[in-house]
Amino acid sequence: MSAFFELHKDLPREGPGDLESLNWAFSNIDLAQSAVILDAACGPGADIEGLLGQVPLGRVVGLDKHQPFVDVATSKFANHDRVQIVQGDMATPPGGPYDAIWCAGALYFLGVEAGLKTWSAHIKPGGFVIFSEPLFFTDAPSQGAISFWEGHKTGSQADVLNAIEKAGYHLIAERVLPDAAWEAYYAPMEKRIAQLRKLADPSLEAVLDEGDAEISGWRAHKSETGYGQFVVQAKS
Repeated sequence: MSAFFELHKDLPREGPGDLESLNWAFSNIDLAQSAVILDAACGPGADIEGLLGQVPLGRVVGLDKHQPFVDVATSKFANHDRVQIVQGDMATPPGGPYDAIWCAGALYFLGVEAGLKTWSAHIKPGGFVIFSEPLFFTDAPSQGAISFWEGHKTGSQADVLNAIEKAGYHLIAERVLPDAAWEAYYAPMEKRIAQLRKLADPSLEAVLDEGDAEISGWRAHKSETGYGQFVVQAKS
């Protein structure tokens, strides 16, 4: 794990995403300026500044399970009175109820249906959840596309829409996460890998190889697989 964090500790974000994708998502909903947003699995806090921009009089609570990321986000927003960073499991968010929950590329750890049902108790009636979820864009993905997700049970857009409905939410908007959002994650990782190659021991070398393989795997199969971005609303 230490080798993993040696690669990831200086990366600006821990998954695909960018400000354009965040702004697109929030353009589909109407939040009060004083709303409170939970950033579930916030990582080092890459999206928090953008979330604050959506609620100029509101607050953002960043939640992550991994203490090193919590430490980075806490340091980054130490003097910001509208941000609270908490270490914990996104299956049991602290506080709430929230006006919206933002989750960039992590809901699949809980499962879409199960996660949305769990979060129903932590958002206000009529509140929103915005998340990105692994998808196959074809009914016959190649073995390379399947292997990219390392055994995660990746489905289709229809599968995710069905899970949203079963969880009792209403779909507001959805789209495929653009390539630029992936490159916002992978381009800094590539630079970091190149820097670390110069002094890597065997355990770190293995992690760097895995990182290179992940980047190459997505670029080779991005026509077959990626993230869908979904904006959903809880029952009023």
